[in-house]
Amino acid sequence: MASISILDILEDTTVDGPGFRTTVYCAGCPNRCPGCHNPQSWDIGNGRETDIEDILEVILADPFADVTFSGGDPMFQPEGFAALARAIKERSSKNIWCYTGYLFESLLENPGCRALLEQVDVLVDGRFVEALRDEELRFRGSSNQRIIDVAKSLQQGHAVILEEYS
Repeated sequence: MASISILDILEDTTVDGPGFRTTVYCAGCPNRCPGCHNPQSWDIGNGRETDIEDILEVILADPFADVTFSGGDPMFQPEGFAALARAIKERSSKNIWCYTGYLFESLLENPGCRALLEQVDVLVDGRFVEALRDEELRFRGSSNQRIIDVAKSLQQGHAVILEEYS
């Protein structure tokens, strides 16, 4: 199996989606958003190559926690994250959220990113914009970012917002 450059895996976090989650923080992000809460993640060299099977073992060890891919930007390493997401879906019923600075519509045009999209349940898209920062928002940092139902969006060919988090 492949590997992914990651910074960390946080277990039982409650800030990266609903309920308890295991969050995989990847390395590498070309967006470099001013005010980013995780600027050390921009450089993929700050991460450590980790086998997908090792990451999967941590994720599956907690039967109650769902999964979030964050970063950095998982869409910077879409093939590895798609493989990880497929393995999670094959071996569990866990819900997967993914954060990205890219827009859903542009991800559809990239085959690697689309393959990852097809494996995740919820996408939080859009660059963090410091001027639009809002601490009252649930599960996102700035008001331009959208929380998207990926399955419905892929069916309909456009972003379908999950209103329950708006």
